[in-house]
Amino acid sequence: MSTDTERSSGSRDAAVKRGLTSFLAAPPPAPRLDEATVAKRYPRLRLQVFIGIFIGYAAYYLIRNNVPLVSTILKDENGFSVVGLGVITNGVLLAYGFSKFFSAIVSDRSSARWFLPIGLVLSAFANLFIAFVPAVGASVAFFAIVMIFNGFFQGMGWPPSGRTLVHWFSTSERGGKTAIWNVAHNVGGAGAGGLAGLALAWFGGWQSAFWFPAIVCLVIAVIAFILLRDTPESEGLPPIEEYRNDPAPVEADKDDDGASTWQTVRKYVLTNGTMVNLALANVFIYTLRYGVLVWAPVYLAEVRGASLGEGIAGFSLFELAGIPGTLLCGYISDKVFKGKRSPTGILFMAAVGVAVAVYWLSPVDGPLWVSLAALVAIGGLIYGPVMLIGLQALDLSPRKVAGTAAGFTGLFGYVLGATLASTGIGLAVHAFGWNWTFALILLCVVLAIVLLAIVGRKERELRARGEAARA
Repeated sequence: MSTDTERSSGSRDAAVKRGLTSFLAAPPPAPRLDEATVAKRYPRLRLQVFIGIFIGYAAYYLIRNNVPLVSTILKDENGFSVVGLGVITNGVLLAYGFSKFFSAIVSDRSSARWFLPIGLVLSAFANLFIAFVPAVGASVAFFAIVMIFNGFFQGMGWPPSGRTLVHWFSTSERGGKTAIWNVAHNVGGAGAGGLAGLALAWFGGWQSAFWFPAIVCLVIAVIAFILLRDTPESEGLPPIEEYRNDPAPVEADKDDDGASTWQTVRKYVLTNGTMVNLALANVFIYTLRYGVLVWAPVYLAEVRGASLGEGIAGFSLFELAGIPGTLLCGYISDKVFKGKRSPTGILFMAAVGVAVAVYWLSPVDGPLWVSLAALVAIGGLIYGPVMLIGLQALDLSPRKVAGTAAGFTGLFGYVLGATLASTGIGLAVHAFGWNWTFALILLCVVLAIVLLAIVGRKERELRARGEAARA
């Protein structure tokens, strides 16, 4: 009797698993539409899916980590310590980094139309749980656990967006399109503060900074689902490379058709020297990005004599400067370097090095605006290379593992780079002072440039192969 029950239970579990797999699976190619319909439908859908991933990904930032926005309240009213708040923030960061990689493996084989909205809904539910379950606000450990789940759900936003960019925009135009899409995180980051401020003003209570943006995100998830489509082929359209006569520099071998997910990931990502070098470059770029950004208010106050308000202004200007900087970087990589990302990244990183040197070496008793201008320059320049690393991972890997490759570089950036920037920079300042710390930051610039130059050699080889195929 028990054996029959176990078999029945096993059958139900297997059926549920098959149902979920089928539910999330990428749809098969649809019958090819006629040329007139393709010419009319393709441009409209390209714009539609782009709007979908832009607003969808921006929404993720509305509920990614609203703890810093109410940290003062949590300290004063709930008794959370600075260390406790740091544990919560670092937990989100680590969970996001790991999720970005592992979610990408699933996302590369799933429908972007379902994957992105589902992740956003789950993240919204986590924020609603924080707001409406009193036990969460009473315990740092419970709060951290829920936020770690939130960080994991947050990792479901980038991979389907990257998958969409790869399938709907070809190599020669992808730099500019990815740069515009990448601005979504600046828009979402600014929107998070705005929504939290409105919620606190309208409803009061720190909980409103979580539940109000979460409700907004549930609405956006529905809109994103309506706008998104998976691939051109699933809509009866030709592949983007055929549509724009722009062959991809890398395609999977036909021998890989029967390979398992693990075999494909291992071949094209984990043991791929180009992907490893990109991931290592991302470590140093993220160390610089967060090392300068996170410690800007402290450095400006301790060394440059800035007020708290001036330090926070520098922090905000750093983020805002990333918008035009990212757009410029994408334009240059497409139009000036003709889709070659490494030279663009090297150019921007060299300029970052100059700006960091000015930020560090300008006279202590000099005008504060010099330091603030250098900080703005760093922010305007560093987000370009941050964007390019993910873009290169998309460009230099087969389409079916493109999201996984980008997630792999993100894993290194968030788990190692951001940790070095927060804990590592703090320890360096404590042990050696600001001068040695800035010397280490400049070393990160040099190492990133060296690694990008190594990737650039492989990039040139693949571009030459693609141009030959086009000819």
